[in-house]
Amino acid sequence: MNTSKRNWLPGFIAIILLIAVPVWYFTSTPETVVDKPWEHMPQRPAHVDHKDLFDGLGEFTSGQDVTAACLSCHEDAGEQVLHTAHWRWESEPVEVKGREGLFTTGKKKSINNFCIGIQGNWASCTACHTGYGWDDADFDFEDQSNIDCLACHDNSGTYRKGKAGLPLEGVDLLASAKSVGVPNRQNCGGCHFRGGGGNAVKHGDLDESLYFPTEGIDVHMGRYNFLCVDCHQTNDHVIGGRSTTVSLDNENQIACRDCHNPKLHSDERINAHTDTLACQTCHVPEIAVKQATKTHWDWSTAGDETREEDTHEYLKIKGSFIYEKNLQPEYRWSNGLADRYLMGDKINVNGTTALNAPRGDIRDPNARIWPFKIHRAKQPFDVEYEYLLQPVTSGQGGFWKEFNWDQAFRLGEEVSGRPYSGSYDFAATEMYWPSTHMVAIKEKALQCQACHSENGRMDWEALGYHGDPILQGSLTRKRIVDMKQGADNE
Repeated sequence: MNTSKRNWLPGFIAIILLIAVPVWYFTSTPETVVDKPWEHMPQRPAHVDHKDLFDGLGEFTSGQDVTAACLSCHEDAGEQVLHTAHWRWESEPVEVKGREGLFTTGKKKSINNFCIGIQGNWASCTACHTGYGWDDADFDFEDQSNIDCLACHDNSGTYRKGKAGLPLEGVDLLASAKSVGVPNRQNCGGCHFRGGGGNAVKHGDLDESLYFPTEGIDVHMGRYNFLCVDCHQTNDHVIGGRSTTVSLDNENQIACRDCHNPKLHSDERINAHTDTLACQTCHVPEIAVKQATKTHWDWSTAGDETREEDTHEYLKIKGSFIYEKNLQPEYRWSNGLADRYLMGDKINVNGTTALNAPRGDIRDPNARIWPFKIHRAKQPFDVEYEYLLQPVTSGQGGFWKEFNWDQAFRLGEEVSGRPYSGSYDFAATEMYWPSTHMVAIKEKALQCQACHSENGRMDWEALGYHGDPILQGSLTRKRIVDMKQGADNE
């Protein structure tokens, strides 16, 4: 009997070890991994009550009067703002992959597939500019007197801007000046929640539901009362963050890892995903969770006065739309950079032209799978020159007044400097908007079966895998990259 015990005991111990060791390895967290996000949060400066600082100055008759009063104390602020993207709407010159020379991008000169571009449409588009009076191509970006301090610092909730960024008639400028403080969600959201011509149009993860959100809309803002500037931390008026919709570089970027340890999960199998997946891929499972966002825009149908108008379906001045709520993002590799359609570039006449396709693929060690809202549109292009056209839409002679595309393009030729042949049509384009707000509570983050199942949300083959990597066993990302590199070398 003793011999029998000795025979089966080693085998039994081996089986226990085979089971216990992997379980321990994949479910334990190294003691050295500690997540302390609060240590990285900025200390909001103590509020200075400005209520009595403007006594004796009388009423302000213009926004410039307010700015002069602000700069009389904040002597460095004006010069700081002059060098920010929020003021210039244009990047520093940078290299563009596959091109010679240096290029600048930004809202000032880029084409998008929403309202297309600001050139010739300055007064309408610059209602969201942090300045006063930008109504033509000759705006002076070195004039500090036209900086709009209230756009970011009014805490009264009553300040409103109109065309060319000028305060709307009836705004109490003195009351706004007395209220100034740290920028709040209303300051940022007044422009960023309403980009593209209305609430929830552009981003999908930014809309007016974030003014006073529940934790079910965004855990940071809803549960912990974050302000935008808590994550988008600011130094000398330069606000942290970069969007591939307007930027070509990745400078001054912010990330979840600025506060969170990427290996914070108690399950090592999840931690193993953070080298391949962006945090947002699991933690932003849906966008437009309360208010629908625009996903399609067809400019070719604009101008039809026989169609019934509806903000979410059709407007005569803009054409046809599709809006979607509780939108599941689409997934692409991204290394934080993007290609860029520049004015005058040839388009894919018979297919779709991506205006800011994210860079990176399965072979790129800096790339991760990111969630995106992809906005698809039909917008005008020149049939002879095969490039996208910049129309004048607002103002005298613009399409929104005359509903004459030919005239709108001829006016656009004058302001853009790009020839218009007189022949136009409409082409398919798409823009990629990374989904990084509307972070779900951890209980609502994606679970394994959301991606690793027969009807999972990932298109594995399009991402470069040979099907679901779980089902492929040893065909990990590294193994697939090694195989592809070997094939390329043969």
